[in-house]
Amino acid sequence: MLGLIEQSAQGALLLCEGLSRDELLGSRLTRAEVLRQLLTLADSAARLDLAVQAAMPELDWAGWAALAPRLRAPSGPDLEEALWFAIESLVPATLLWLRLYRQQQPRWFRMGL
Repeated sequence: MLGLIEQSAQGALLLCEGLSRDELLGSRLTRAEVLRQLLTLADSAARLDLAVQAAMPELDWAGWAALAPRLRAPSGPDLEEALWFAIESLVPATLLWLRLYRQQQPRWFRMGL
């Protein structure tokens, strides 16, 4: 599960690399794929065992839980703000901590947690 979270975060950031907010929101295909990656990440985070979440307190699990319904909003300002917030703040912070935990606890990523 942690591997899927990490993979989805990397995929979303890669798709947005070098894009401005307007470019991301104006690109129907890129926006749809970024949204798919973010929903996969948010859903995986929600299914992660609470003990695993507690072992990684620096990750903003509550932030992902709060963002998930906004990512499911119909097209409009709420969805656009949620997408951009995730790409600019939540995803980079999540990846930073996951990389650190991968170095410190590689077995967590091999065990399918």
